[in-house]
Formats: sequence, C-alpha cells, structure tokens
Amino acid sequence: MSAQTSMLHIRVDDDTKEQATVALSAMGLTMSDAVRLFLRRVVIDQAFPLELKVPNAETLAAMQESRALMAKGRARFAKADELFADLEKNSKP
Repeated sequence: MSAQTSMLHIRVDDDTKEQATVALSAMGLTMSDAVRLFLRRVVIDQAFPLELKVPNAETLAAMQESRALMAKGRARFAKADELFADLEKNSKP
C-alpha cells in the first residue's frame, strides 16, 4: 500500500523553471523527483541540504558591484583582454 500524498504548489519564474527542467531531464529526473529528493534530504539529515552562508564583506561588495553594473546594463570590462589583464594583476602566485 502506498503512502498518502499531498499536492505542493510553488512559484518560480518561467526562465528558472525551464532551465531547471532541461537540466533535471538530462539527469533523468522530473521537477517533482527533484523536489521530493530535496525534501527527503531535509527529513533524513534534519538540515537544509545546501550550505548557506552569510557573505563576507568582500563577497558582499562584489555582489553590490555586480547588481549596479547589471542595473546600468553594462559589463565591468569592455574587452576580454581587459578582464584577463585584471585577472593577471590580481592573481596570487
């Protein structure tokens, strides 16, 4: 005899749903399978199955910079060469 089931309704934007459906399908899972798997991990581990952290000051500054650039509709670097030069300059030996 199977367990009684309940319907779960969630809201997510169309783009996220579509991209997740494609990715999950490639893994052989449906959206329902993924949600059930997520919830089973919560029950088994009694914890959220992903590590969540409060961003540190450096990460927060990068997030704010990114949001500001997206709002302006522009990238931080105009050309790939500028990006690579910045990476070289700031990379640790």
